[in-house]
Amino acid sequence: MADLQSLKKTFIEIYGESSANISAFHAPGRVNLIGEHTDYNGGYVFPAALTFGTTLLIRPRADRTIGFASTNMPLRKQISIDDMVYNEEDDWMNYPKGIVVHLAKEGFPVQHGYDLLFHGEIPNGAGLSSSASIEVVTAYGLQTMEKYPTDTVKIALLAQKTENQFVGVNCGIMDQFAVANGKKDNAILLMCDTLEYRHVPFQSGSYKLVIGNTNKRRGLVDSAYNERRAQCEQAVKDLQAQFPSLTLLGQLNLVQFNAYKHLIPDETVRRRAQHVVEEIDRVLQSIKVLEANDLEAFGKLMIGSHDSLRDLYEVTGFELDSMVAAALKVPGVLGSRMTGAGFGGCTVSLVHEDSVPQFIEQVGKEYTEKTGLTPSFYVCDIGNGVEQVGEAL
Repeated sequence: MADLQSLKKTFIEIYGESSANISAFHAPGRVNLIGEHTDYNGGYVFPAALTFGTTLLIRPRADRTIGFASTNMPLRKQISIDDMVYNEEDDWMNYPKGIVVHLAKEGFPVQHGYDLLFHGEIPNGAGLSSSASIEVVTAYGLQTMEKYPTDTVKIALLAQKTENQFVGVNCGIMDQFAVANGKKDNAILLMCDTLEYRHVPFQSGSYKLVIGNTNKRRGLVDSAYNERRAQCEQAVKDLQAQFPSLTLLGQLNLVQFNAYKHLIPDETVRRRAQHVVEEIDRVLQSIKVLEANDLEAFGKLMIGSHDSLRDLYEVTGFELDSMVAAALKVPGVLGSRMTGAGFGGCTVSLVHEDSVPQFIEQVGKEYTEKTGLTPSFYVCDIGNGVEQVGEAL
């Protein structure tokens, strides 16, 4: 987490001294350990909050203006609470602006002006939920400052609504939910359709989660995402011949799907649906093996997930496949898979702590030789969801 004293210094350089106290809040990034492209199909996902994310310093002011500044972006502005509209030129500021708008819509209007300074440790575009982290920390921070109750499940929904309706990105609930409701040393088993969830201990012992960023710009995601969603919806229509009340693939178990998958005439659509149903089953298997403390079996499920995303769902691409293949050659690696939407972004690997330096060197070298790109690696611990980390700074 960021050093609060050096952030306070930056805050005062930007906004000046004041008699009011500065408060600090933190929301993590997240990684999805297994369960990819199951969320919009009404299935289970298994994300975890990371220990790095977005820190927000916030101080009340006497007017109805909100100051926006970031240590990561040069763009700064002061905007009236009554003038929060989407503006493409405002770039990253649209996320916190949207939160102010949606807090008011949900009955939590921001009554006072504030100066805000954001400090992000999540690489942009890596698929580790930098936008969800900004949204959740803003909602939690403003609600706390305004003395409203903070319900982290409601905050996740409000943040998702902001991204869908204000920013215009049709994301599911997983990112915001994991960022708001994470718990140290636990992953979250979340049913995206109903928001039923529970924390599952992730005791990795001498193994570390290593996130590998391919640093490949993810150009195909939106069009491929929409196409995959449409294919899954088509599979549901085909299967309704046997299951008339079926609305989402996540409502079928593996036995039911295997018995009636012949009802899906298009082979590509059938493969897409097969990935979804099998991936949901892998998530449920993961819970069992982790509760039995069998990390080796969990690693095999991670590998199975990546193979399915490559062969059945076809969302990996050359860069992600190259990184996973290189990872699995390193001794001490139990499993590796793409995480996120695909076509670039990140992998997550379970690596013995003694093998981490070799992993970073060997995977980095082989990946660069194959792709011409230089990857980044992050050795991670599982941390808490959004929380207040300092007051009266």
